[in-house]
Amino acid sequence: MTIEEFKERNKISFKNDKLLEQAFIHRSYINESGRTGLNHNERLEFLGDAVLELIVTEYLYETYPNQNEGDLTAYRSALVNAVTLGEVASYLSFNDMMRLSKGEAKDVTRARSSILADAYEAFIGALYLDQGYAASKEFIKNTILIKTEDIIKNGLYKDAKSLVQERAQDIYSVTPFYKLLDEEGPDHDKRFTVGIFFGDEKVAEGAGKSKQEAETLAAREAIKIKNWK
Repeated sequence: MTIEEFKERNKISFKNDKLLEQAFIHRSYINESGRTGLNHNERLEFLGDAVLELIVTEYLYETYPNQNEGDLTAYRSALVNAVTLGEVASYLSFNDMMRLSKGEAKDVTRARSSILADAYEAFIGALYLDQGYAASKEFIKNTILIKTEDIIKNGLYKDAKSLVQERAQDIYSVTPFYKLLDEEGPDHDKRFTVGIFFGDEKVAEGAGKSKQEAETLAAREAIKIKNWK
């Protein structure tokens, strides 16, 4: 997919297409290709993460004036975690735009979801630099914030690890445990892949920027697999 096709599909415009292209360049692509003159998307991701969190926080604060800090934090976590961002990025065809090493391009596991989530944040960073706060807010509203009502209605913001433990003990008489399956990336940008196990059975995996995030995402995936509400 070309930049123009991507912009047309998602009904967006960019003044500086180089910023948009940079949002999709993974570090592995530069390391493998050895091309000079390219920048990976990690600085844009750093900026976009902050912009995304501010806009989501502002929205929740204004929309739910009677909710306490704990509930608002749980809502925000459900909206900006790697699973939600990865799903949105996939829907927006980020997969077709990513520049990855050959190894990363072949990986279609939970690690790819994490890469797409990072790309979403990098895209927000690029959009913020290109068009400012208002445009970023509008895009986030149309892609992320529209999920808020469904997340609250279906209790998707609740502590996934506690729910999995409760259900596994009730149904299978086992206590779930988490095992680190993979750890990769430089110290400043680690990616952890964790499996959740019921006894000898690996039920699901989760990938995140910390072991805690990976465990939470693995628990969420287990809830989906087991169809536990």
